[in-house]
Amino acid sequence: MVATSSPSDDPSKAHFFVWREFVWGASAGAFGEGMMHPIDTVKTRIQSQAIFGASQNQKSILQMVRTVWVTNGLTGFYRGVTPGITGSLATGATYFGIIESSKKWVEKSHPSLSGHWAHFIAGALGDTLGSFIYVPCEVIKQRMQVQGTRKYWTSVALKDGSCVKQGPHMYGYYSGMFQAGFSIWKEQGLKGLYAGYWSTLVRDVPFAGLMVTFYEALKSMTEYGKQKWFNNFNYHSNGSIEGLLLGGLAGGLSAYVTTPLDVIKTRLQVQGTALRYSGWLDAVQKIWMTEGVRGVFRGSIPRITWYIPASALTFMVIEFLREHFNEALDNDKLQDVASLSMDKTSSSLQEVS
Repeated sequence: MVATSSPSDDPSKAHFFVWREFVWGASAGAFGEGMMHPIDTVKTRIQSQAIFGASQNQKSILQMVRTVWVTNGLTGFYRGVTPGITGSLATGATYFGIIESSKKWVEKSHPSLSGHWAHFIAGALGDTLGSFIYVPCEVIKQRMQVQGTRKYWTSVALKDGSCVKQGPHMYGYYSGMFQAGFSIWKEQGLKGLYAGYWSTLVRDVPFAGLMVTFYEALKSMTEYGKQKWFNNFNYHSNGSIEGLLLGGLAGGLSAYVTTPLDVIKTRLQVQGTALRYSGWLDAVQKIWMTEGVRGVFRGSIPRITWYIPASALTFMVIEFLREHFNEALDNDKLQDVASLSMDKTSSSLQEVS
């Protein structure tokens, strides 16, 4: 019998596009964002206080939660959830899709490059591609989050007309995602929809790279621990539970390290046309000079509080989908191949006879 090589054995003919990871990533990203949106609203409100009021009269986390509840009710916590989920669909799809496709390419074509750097680059690239959809959604989401209800936004505008007033110096109330997008486009053009784009990349590229690096490192440590301490036992760990725990740790660590970058991005995106900061470097200097280290890390607790469960839920869903659907899809393929082989064999026998 002559051995035949399959196309998958040749790296130049292999298919590295893992389409199912784009679907799983989109589903997991949207799920995590939808579940944790209220905490993100509190974080955005805390980080943007300096733009709408005196920096010395900043509210704490509990005070901000109470303010949102009293002034806006439950709906206030979910303002901007639609653009938030839309952006997370795009980011989750490209993030996990590019990660797995890149890992597959590295393993096949350049085995020597595999490791933490490969994970970091894959995560950063996936998030960068998703940013073209994510950033406009983030701008819309955050402006809707700081507005709350129409009554609350109007009261804020009237209270401090020098800083926040409807008209040329600040944006009007947004009734929904598409109206907000059209309004921003009409007032500020493409520049308005992509406000803080580079600061978003400065925040998200290292965050995305760090999170997948931390996650893969934690998975490797867990696997090493299982082989060392549970090798003699008939032990099978649940991938979803591992994703929940390790994803939460990876997300929390990455979130804290990149909090200063998140503060700058938020300030640039919610300021509208009343420019308090002319750019990224100007924002860094002014925040540091007027608010110090506390200002740079403002909102770190709600950011970590958001990212730990959000990342945990996202990785849990990803691992669940991989465990339950990847195996089923692969089995279907194997059945198709077996069926095709049987058909070929039977046709060959017919020709011989």
